[in-house]
Amino acid sequence: MATADDLADRCRSNLAAVRDRVAEACRRAGRPPEAVRLVGVTKYVSADLTRLLLEAGCVDVAESRPQSLWDKAAVLAAHDPAPRWHLIGHLQRNKIRRTLPLLSLLHSLDSLRLLGTIEAEAAAAGIVCNALIEVNIAGDPGRTGVMEADVAALLEAAAGMPHVRVLGLMGMASIPEGDATGAARRQFARLRDLRDELAGHLPSMTGLHELSMGMSGDFVEAILEGATLVRIGSALWEGLEE
Repeated sequence: MATADDLADRCRSNLAAVRDRVAEACRRAGRPPEAVRLVGVTKYVSADLTRLLLEAGCVDVAESRPQSLWDKAAVLAAHDPAPRWHLIGHLQRNKIRRTLPLLSLLHSLDSLRLLGTIEAEAAAAGIVCNALIEVNIAGDPGRTGVMEADVAALLEAAAGMPHVRVLGLMGMASIPEGDATGAARRQFARLRDLRDELAGHLPSMTGLHELSMGMSGDFVEAILEGATLVRIGSALWEGLEE
């Protein structure tokens, strides 16, 4: 059985290894390491391991289910440094009211209906919700996210809502058999190109600076294609059995 010190050491080591890979990918892309923010995905681990990640220096942490985010946020509410919570999974409309005040960034804005409810709840709470539009870059109707053809309309609607601030786009690459990394790079490149195309037509008060793309298996490819946020789970938790 690993001791608490063993777990803390392994967490720091894993985080350092991932940061080294991020820095190397940034070097290859001709970008400074600080251009990419590492978001630690904690959906498969406890609040205690999440605390170790915070103490190791990764304060951007993500959950895919609102209920899990609520639970961990309650446990870690007084933690210093304070976690910056990201939601990377679907946000049901009946969970918006409780979730929004906890969020630093929502990665999964994916419909006009959801947008309208977020605007109403954020206005009632007197806050602004920072969000990314999730794009179905695989073009698979069975996956979550907005199809490319519908992104502009959602972005245009959001531009008229003062309590929702769209900061960029999020996408997950498909994983076909065979040329997985090549396919991922092409899809990430397409998301970057879409962001750049849309940014050229935005109102002057709005910007699409963020690209959330890349996970443990493909974050290097995502960085090479312009990711500003990478969502890392399994690579941070290797060898961390409680």
